[in-house]
Amino acid sequence: MDLALAEARAAAARGEVPVGAVLVCGGEAIAAAGNRTRELNDVTAHAEMLVIREASRSLGTERLSGCDLYVTLEPCAMCAAAIAFARIRRLYFGAGDPKGGAVEHGVRFYADPTCHHRPEVYSGIGEGEAGRLLKAFFAERR
Repeated sequence: MDLALAEARAAAARGEVPVGAVLVCGGEAIAAAGNRTRELNDVTAHAEMLVIREASRSLGTERLSGCDLYVTLEPCAMCAAAIAFARIRRLYFGAGDPKGGAVEHGVRFYADPTCHHRPEVYSGIGEGEAGRLLKAFFAERR
């Protein structure tokens, strides 16, 4: 989670919402990224999506079974779906997101019976630091 938090800090420094993600396979960080939606003018360039894309390219497969995702903020519906479709084994996230989250809040994507794959979910990992980054980022913009 420390690497994901570092990616979130780098995203904030670029003017992006400070969310960072790291995908770990076999105990090794395969991909790490922070949000790049503004930089790339791409609404799908969330940190989770970027690491899933990079890991899939790196490993040569769309299925990331046996891999674990660390992300600083509860994934949105788009990212939760991508995590399920990629068959990621475990999801660790920091801060919950009552407005945009889709794992423990909102649509609760993995609780839906149509969800074909449900990763193990562990929340609250690095929650304090992740929350502070987000609060400071938005406080500067108000």
